[in-house]
Amino acid sequence: MAVYIYSITFKDHPLRLDGLEGVGASPSPLRTVTAGPLCAVVSDAPEKLRPKRRDIGRHQEIQQSLLADGTVLPLRFGYTAPDEDAVREALEERGDEYAERLHQLENCAEYNLKASQDEEMLLREILAQSETARQLNDAIRDGTAPPDAAVRLGELVANEVRARQEALASGVIEALRPFAREIDSSPPAGTDFLSVSFLVSDEQDELFLATELSLAHQMGEGFEFRLNGPLPPYSFS
Repeated sequence: MAVYIYSITFKDHPLRLDGLEGVGASPSPLRTVTAGPLCAVVSDAPEKLRPKRRDIGRHQEIQQSLLADGTVLPLRFGYTAPDEDAVREALEERGDEYAERLHQLENCAEYNLKASQDEEMLLREILAQSETARQLNDAIRDGTAPPDAAVRLGELVANEVRARQEALASGVIEALRPFAREIDSSPPAGTDFLSVSFLVSDEQDELFLATELSLAHQMGEGFEFRLNGPLPPYSFS
């Protein structure tokens, strides 16, 4: 029977699975598949699994519970295998790789940081600090601009926004880099200029959080920092 895979751990992990429900409309009990020093937490795979909020929440709850007790190599939502033998075979074939990664993730959690800047404030800054942008904007407003002025202004502003946001993102990452074992950046979405995950050890946790809070205060009004964590280290698995 097909199985749904949640996490890989070392066999000596406490694995307190009582009270946790697996994914699916009729969740089956969680169980483990072991091979050598490794262990996979699995359940029966439900048919026609969809990323519903209920099931994503259950998946996340299991990961958080396992993380609270020890090191985990979490799999993202939706991973299945044909049967337990296939899981056991994967643990045997890639055992050294999984074990090495678990050691690298030991006593660590992921923090994901997203940041945005108020668009109107950013535009005001550009118009105040760029003579060319200000002149084009004034000419457009008073009707004396050449036909291509709006296009030129749009390109200039877009380039300024990109350059400023890249500089802001780089500054935030560099300030937090000393407190992270690893960093994983992804393209920001929407109005965000930053989307980055940090792998932070227990020893650096307080310094990381204090520095992030200090950065948010230093950036001041018009900036929004959204920190999510501690999380299972999905981005580093």
